[in-house]
Amino acid sequence: MLKKTFVSKNKLEEIIAEYPTPFHLYDENGIRATAESLNRAFAWNRGFKEYFAVKATPNPEILKILREERCGVDCASLTELMLSRACGFSGEEIMFSSNNTPAEEFVYAKSLGAIINLDDISHIEFLENCAGIPKKICCRFNPGGSFKIHNYIMDKPGDAKYGMTGSQLREAFIKLREKGAEEFGLHAFLASNTLGGEYYAKLASVLFETALWLKNETGIYISFINLSGGVGIPYKPEDSPNNIAEIGESVRRVFEEILVPEGLGDVAIFTELGRFMLGPNGCLVSTVIHEKKIHKNYIGLDACAVNLMRPAMYGAYHHITVAGKEDSPPDHIYDVTGSLCENNDKFAVDRALPKIDIGDRLIIHDTGAHGFSMGYNYNGKLRSAEVLLQKDGSAKLIRRAETPEDYFRTLDITGVLEKMPNPNAPASKTMVFDVEEQVR
Repeated sequence: MLKKTFVSKNKLEEIIAEYPTPFHLYDENGIRATAESLNRAFAWNRGFKEYFAVKATPNPEILKILREERCGVDCASLTELMLSRACGFSGEEIMFSSNNTPAEEFVYAKSLGAIINLDDISHIEFLENCAGIPKKICCRFNPGGSFKIHNYIMDKPGDAKYGMTGSQLREAFIKLREKGAEEFGLHAFLASNTLGGEYYAKLASVLFETALWLKNETGIYISFINLSGGVGIPYKPEDSPNNIAEIGESVRRVFEEILVPEGLGDVAIFTELGRFMLGPNGCLVSTVIHEKKIHKNYIGLDACAVNLMRPAMYGAYHHITVAGKEDSPPDHIYDVTGSLCENNDKFAVDRALPKIDIGDRLIIHDTGAHGFSMGYNYNGKLRSAEVLLQKDGSAKLIRRAETPEDYFRTLDITGVLEKMPNPNAPASKTMVFDVEEQVR
């Protein structure tokens, strides 16, 4: 089975002529269409807002597009807060959902007027001491055990480090009210990358019932409920995509069954759909540079796990298209690899693909979320560029590729940076000697 790409072979070659591979490519039209579909699906809720998870794709050009589509941002660190502020987000356009949080991050989040989402009951006193308790605040719920739909275990919240128990949640809201909080929200994340459309309604029912229980137990009114993420994407071609309109409608039905009869019909619904929003609207573009035939057939790319960690880290499936060979039979079996000194540096194992030749362009699908953002510098490898395919079909560089100068910038090796050669030129013996002398 095939998955369609959002870029043609001719357009791809046009982009590569200006921006060498590897790079992550994003589709602006797809991003905007996805945001519009989400907003339509939840338009029945007057307070609805999508808080895009910055960790999924922390690029200012992407965040600006999402802000134009009326999205907020969900941040989990100081630098994500700083990036969001630089992109024009402010106040309650920002959710700060972190865990094991340093004091300076709480201080900065509060200074921005962000909605702070507390992960643990002990953080109440910690927040009060370092930044003060804001008037509007949220708490994260972990019901424990296993999260099931019918008889299928979707995930095990009881094994997760996030959130508070029910009894802690009750105590936390009472404490926060005593310390001056006036408006309260509820948050939970119970399963990841779900397909089938049932997850959000089930999660919503858990949170709606919890909000109602809290109101009856404490008299506290929950004014907003954050369903967080978990709505997945079809990484495999045989998977059926989630229908966001049907998901929105299923949440509406639960909302009207549980909250409306209890006088809670004006509760605002929030989401944090990083993967759903960006995943299919991005891909990793790479060039085949080697073929190796030993006990298996290996295709070596100019990209590696530095550019896309998910297959190495999780064994995650990402579909691969050989650009220009979409109609060729997948009659060859390959492991598609990078160049790290790690045997798990593979984008695909025993994958049926068309015959691949040196110089072919491979498109690795669904890297728009948790793709570039999970990059790292193991083996001294450098992170790739990010390119945006704009609405008018033109390509825009939205993050340049790293250079050796970037890699060495944080090291105190005086003189090396001044002597840094062109990274595209062959390394000289003199340069190697100079680096070694400086490090010694």
